[in-house]
Amino acid sequence: MFERILIVCMGNVCRSPAAEYLFRARTDSPGVNFTSAGLCAPEGRPMDPTALELLADSGIDGTMHRARQLAPSMLHEADLILGMEKSHVDAMVRLVPETRGKVYLLDKWLDGNDIPDPYRQQRPAFEYVHEMIARDIESWRPYL
Repeated sequence: MFERILIVCMGNVCRSPAAEYLFRARTDSPGVNFTSAGLCAPEGRPMDPTALELLADSGIDGTMHRARQLAPSMLHEADLILGMEKSHVDAMVRLVPETRGKVYLLDKWLDGNDIPDPYRQQRPAFEYVHEMIARDIESWRPYL
């Protein structure tokens, strides 16, 4: 059973916080703690407004989110780590090699694809990414 799940992207303002909040809302596993961080996060920055809007459309309030920079201690403490892109998975394993067995791509159970970064793009790009994340979360539910 996973108790601490960390979701990672680049800036921790679009994809990983959206996944964090969607996981929280859609997972029935009590005692599971979802957090997120970024490989190059602008510390303290709120979630992107379009990502917030899409969460709000699903009845989820993400306004409390603030970007966090990924630290090696976060990788050590997590039971499961999910990256948005293969390059994120590789970067985390390079940063802390002993985490190799618990770092996976969010899209692991479906197509094994990267989830593209919608940052600084129009709403349709965010909608596409939001749908991908929601689909991937559903694929992880049997394992949580």
